[in-house]
Amino acid sequence: MKVLLISANTEAINMPIIPSGLACVAAAASAARHTVELVDLLAAADPGRVLQEALRGFRPDVVGISVRNIDNQDMRSPRFLLEQVKDVVAVCRRFSRAPIVLGGAGYSIFPESVLAYLQADMGIQGEGEVAFPMLLERLARNLDVSDVPGVCLSGRRAQPARVGPGTLDFFPLPDFRPWQAAAVKADLWLPLQTRRGCPLECSYCSTPAIEGHTLRERSAEIVADAVARYSRDGFRRIYFTDNTFNLPPSYALEFCRALASRHLGVAWRCILYPTCVDEELVQEMARAGCREVSLGFESGSESVLRNMNKRFTPADVRQTCTLLAGHGIRRTGFLLLGGPGETMESAEESLVFADSLALEAVKVTAGIRIYPGTALAKTALEQGMITMDDDLLFPRFYLAAGLGKQLFELVADWTAARPNWIS
Repeated sequence: MKVLLISANTEAINMPIIPSGLACVAAAASAARHTVELVDLLAAADPGRVLQEALRGFRPDVVGISVRNIDNQDMRSPRFLLEQVKDVVAVCRRFSRAPIVLGGAGYSIFPESVLAYLQADMGIQGEGEVAFPMLLERLARNLDVSDVPGVCLSGRRAQPARVGPGTLDFFPLPDFRPWQAAAVKADLWLPLQTRRGCPLECSYCSTPAIEGHTLRERSAEIVADAVARYSRDGFRRIYFTDNTFNLPPSYALEFCRALASRHLGVAWRCILYPTCVDEELVQEMARAGCREVSLGFESGSESVLRNMNKRFTPADVRQTCTLLAGHGIRRTGFLLLGGPGETMESAEESLVFADSLALEAVKVTAGIRIYPGTALAKTALEQGMITMDDDLLFPRFYLAAGLGKQLFELVADWTAARPNWIS
């Protein structure tokens, strides 16, 4: 079948991105002998025209649309982003009769609600490397698709998403060459996963809805070989998007050593969970080319960290930051203020703590986006902030009682006085 895959994201919320999830699905569909064409609307000066030309020229049998962001997750200035995707669906309807299949991280959190809102034909929740080729095969043969893992059809509940095999090695690696020229020109970070899933169950996190709770790895040697190949294609900066690069530590060590042994000279960044980090791991990360780390420690208050179900302490965060600084690795810290149990005193404690770490950059967010199925959503329901009928598609935020304007003013004062802090 001829498959047109569209990255509908037109927002560079934190930084311009290459749609790695779409590239993974494209690789799987190509491996199943389908003809795939990609359209990335992020860099398009006129997205409607680019899409129209692709639909008319390629004449797809199936259109897949990746929905990355539902909103900008900003309580003070919320922006709902699905209107842009609705425009994409409308163009597809106008210039093609092909069925429209939704997917992507944002879609996977709200499968039924997004499908209804965008009025597409169907969607796939979770990873698509197995489910999407299966769906294409069924569509090609005019067979029933209702039992495809993770599929959602209009007016029906989504089928349970099937978590893939215990290793990611069965999935083909994405081909990023379509983004080669843009990446080299703009010096973009190439997003790459070595692991999927997260068993940590932080109270507010949507990752389990997207990737599952089970942590699954791709062979360290296979990923290191892939980085070598991407490097030869001109990608010199890699962003390992695993939610917890250092877990398990044994895999992180193995991977860093495999990467260092290839002497590629690429720079890379990752996300660390601020515990289970020791001198040996940081040394190997630096030797392998790690230049930047994101640390989502979220709070400097032990009681607030417990309420978030974090499994580290402020002392763990400080030790990790010290080790990273000792090896010349740039550190960006993230604070997430206003959750259950937060007070003005604990918020200021967190700000003072983050300031004391002397990080190269700090991002402060006040108010926490509520996602369905999380412990935070349950707390918000119990406290009357949301109702059972609220599907949370339109952004709702948790802010502990007694904060509000005072907290936002405190954050504004702190960030204004520190050029390397943003909110």
